[in-house]
Amino acid sequence: MRRKKISALIIQRNGVGYWPGEYADRNRAVANQRLSGSNARWKWTTEYNCRSIAETAMYRVKQLFGGSLTPCDYDCQVAEALAMVRALNKMTKAGMPENIRIA
Repeated sequence: MRRKKISALIIQRNGVGYWPGEYADRNRAVANQRLSGSNARWKWTTEYNCRSIAETAMYRVKQLFGGSLTPCDYDCQVAEALAMVRALNKMTKAGMPENIRIA
């Protein structure tokens, strides 16, 4: 990971300790959690909530339309994935209530 210049984004339970050795990324996450005071604040500062929202959206797509793409060609797979997302957005919009402002 050091060669690619990336760092792990690891969420920790409350009250964890440091690990010795080559766990610098984990220990940095623990230190950040202790400095911020809670996991909720750590999630907000690292934008972990955006990742969670994306994972939830992909879970919904996979549950409704299956966990795999059928075409072998990459461009066709992209088109199929976009069609699935568009269909999910239409279904979500159909289930949303209409808001009417009352004066």
